[in-house]
Amino acid sequence: MMLARVADSLYWLGRYIERAEHLSRLSSVMLNATLDQTDSGTQAVQIALAAVGEPGDGETIGSFEAAEALVLNRGDPNSVVSSLARARENARQVRDQITTETWERLNLLYLKVTDRDAAKAFSNGSDNFLHDVIADLHLFKGAADTTMSHGESWRFMMLGIYMERAQLLSRLLEVCFADSPVHGRIDDHVALVGVLRMACALEPYLRVYTAEIEPRHILEFLVFDEDFPRSIRFATAQIEQHLTALARRVTTSDRAGPERLAGRLKARLQFADVDELEAVGAGPLLTTVVNECARIHEAIYDTFVAYPLEMRLPA
Repeated sequence: MMLARVADSLYWLGRYIERAEHLSRLSSVMLNATLDQTDSGTQAVQIALAAVGEPGDGETIGSFEAAEALVLNRGDPNSVVSSLARARENARQVRDQITTETWERLNLLYLKVTDRDAAKAFSNGSDNFLHDVIADLHLFKGAADTTMSHGESWRFMMLGIYMERAQLLSRLLEVCFADSPVHGRIDDHVALVGVLRMACALEPYLRVYTAEIEPRHILEFLVFDEDFPRSIRFATAQIEQHLTALARRVTTSDRAGPERLAGRLKARLQFADVDELEAVGAGPLLTTVVNECARIHEAIYDTFVAYPLEMRLPA
């Protein structure tokens, strides 16, 4: 079993990488929505900001400055630049665990977003800037997948990626489809297309449902599809798979291990369906996913990071 600090750094490396990509995509969709001077465009911007916990007031939410802040504000610990800085620092601490190709891709991206001319480059072409950031993050994941041995190091990083993905997507769908007096339910066609773009799901969705952009179908696809790598069901299945493999290397305790919690969440999504979701509303299930992911995160720390020393010492 690897050192706790190494597992922790790899896990958070994955989480920060996924967070940076998610925020970049939300910012891109939000900027495109501001070009549409209609209620639909405003609603898409509201969704993007609410999904990252920054609800707007209807006047300032469509501003270019709001999108720029999500990307380049170093004072915001969750911005793209902050996430990439933290990802790079975690990668630096475990440089011997990742490949040169993976490190170089992340380092080049970090230098790009922290360059003193980054704000000017964003202002001159925000769409191209964000497209390049997202493409570089895809290249990082591709390099990790194809050049790293698929052992403990790779699994901890993938675990972080899918944990972050499940929580971020659940939060986005909560904003859109959970019955709430603040946000309400989203049923506008343009706004729904924006939601699919935020989840990087528009083209895969259209291949399944053609041009039927309906809330029911979007929920079914983004929550229950077992083949789409950005659905909640797919993410939770990956979490369970990686935790099961990692748990074989640790001493069990009396408490439920993270792999058991992940298995329960995987089963909940596997045997639920969209009819049940419509009958009781999407809110309870999505809230359950967020809460269960938080419990799994705590169990990961108890098992792999903050465990009592005597659990790892020979008898």
